[in-house]
Amino acid sequence: MKKIAIISTVILGLATTACDSYLDINQDPNSPSESNMTTSIMLPAAEMNLAGSYGDFMRITGGYYAQHYAQTFGTSNYLDFSQFKMSATRSSGTYTQLMSRTLKNLETIRTLAQQNNEWGSYLAATTLRAFTYQALVDCYGEVPFTEAFNVSISSPKYDDGKDIYAALITELDEALEKAQAADQVATNFLFPGETAANWIKFANAVKLKLMMREIDAVPDVAAEVGKLVADDNFPEEDVAYQDCWGNEAGAMSPYYAEEFSTAWGNTQINVVANVAIIGTMLQKDANGDVVYEDPRLPAFFEKNGAGEYTGCISGTNFSTSNSYKSTYWCRPVASYDMPVYLITRSEVEFFIAEYYARQNNSAEAQAHYNAAIEASCASAGVSGADKVIAKFPYTQSKYKECIGISKWIALSGVNNFEAWCEARRLDYPAFGSVTGPQMYNLKDDASYKPELYVPGTLYTPILVEDKLGQNHILERWPYADSSASRNGNSPEFPGYTTPVFWGK
Repeated sequence: MKKIAIISTVILGLATTACDSYLDINQDPNSPSESNMTTSIMLPAAEMNLAGSYGDFMRITGGYYAQHYAQTFGTSNYLDFSQFKMSATRSSGTYTQLMSRTLKNLETIRTLAQQNNEWGSYLAATTLRAFTYQALVDCYGEVPFTEAFNVSISSPKYDDGKDIYAALITELDEALEKAQAADQVATNFLFPGETAANWIKFANAVKLKLMMREIDAVPDVAAEVGKLVADDNFPEEDVAYQDCWGNEAGAMSPYYAEEFSTAWGNTQINVVANVAIIGTMLQKDANGDVVYEDPRLPAFFEKNGAGEYTGCISGTNFSTSNSYKSTYWCRPVASYDMPVYLITRSEVEFFIAEYYARQNNSAEAQAHYNAAIEASCASAGVSGADKVIAKFPYTQSKYKECIGISKWIALSGVNNFEAWCEARRLDYPAFGSVTGPQMYNLKDDASYKPELYVPGTLYTPILVEDKLGQNHILERWPYADSSASRNGNSPEFPGYTTPVFWGK
């Protein structure tokens, strides 16, 4: 029998707070003996390591790179992200957690499930593996894949992202062929107590995202997307880790625990709203009168201490300001039990709208575009989707612009990482003519002029990463030092302006 490796570190203490069947085991989940290893012991650990990285570090960085977030007054924790920077060390912990704790566990689960004909669990692990690997490719472009978990290879090669995507789609197809809707699934947090039916829908959504990301880079993929869209077996609701968080230290949703909770004694404020997203969701005329307010704004961002919506400028923290202290800026809405979204119904609808737009089927494209905005408002718990649609109407000749900007807004309150990815792929929001230094010059508080911002655009941050220059989004991360520094097969970093394969 193939020897099975396990790394089952459970982050944040979360795996012991939410699932009764998981609590019933007698074996320590952090160090079970090989003979006692089961898919139900291992899957929750893999899930929580995924949720901890994707729902925290990737959400935070995505928020800064998509200009949903900026750095608050006087602190510098994420000022480099605000300036479109990423070092090889900054992402190393996240890379290690996803590779060594999430993906390694998922590979072991797949082995166990295959040995025991647990095809529902096999599909669940394969789907999460595809989701996790896609996120890594979307950050780094190239990562170890074919040799990643071969214990006899100390320096696994870095596979091209395009090849990894193709392999993930093949793996999903194989798992979908084996699993039936009525198959049981190991103990898990995503769809607890359910059979494989919802996992099948989630797998289809992940496959849709993979293929839509590669649609400009892979010939004939549109035909495969068409088959998937015609089958229409996608999640009816958002897919998220929810109802599994507690209001105690170590049990909170990871983004909230990192940035908002004072349970660990930390009261520092870092993340605040960016002038870009505030200036798009709350638009004013030349006299300062509000002409448009997005109904999702209060669901996504809090008002500041004066009861107003204000956005900070990327690339600075206003540390020398006499006027713009931390209470001046509004913050993202967050709670201890906030979901970690993997994919929303809104995203699925936007992808389908884009597929139809590429087929020049403007009627279907518009219908799904509108449905995407409606789903976003429903997820935010607000009415007024018709108001949003009227402000940002669909136009076939500008489908990338329409979808890109509307998706960027919709993701600002739920999944900032995916907003960064889609802005790189669709090239919208595009950069406007106004720059960060024009809106604030670091020397004079009176130079803060958010009214110069053009709604629905990005702007070059103050003190932007010099290797990027003007009007460039950060296209990729340097290879993680925790991998590259010990791997003789790590490639030379191609540079911050070199897109991953689907962005070229």
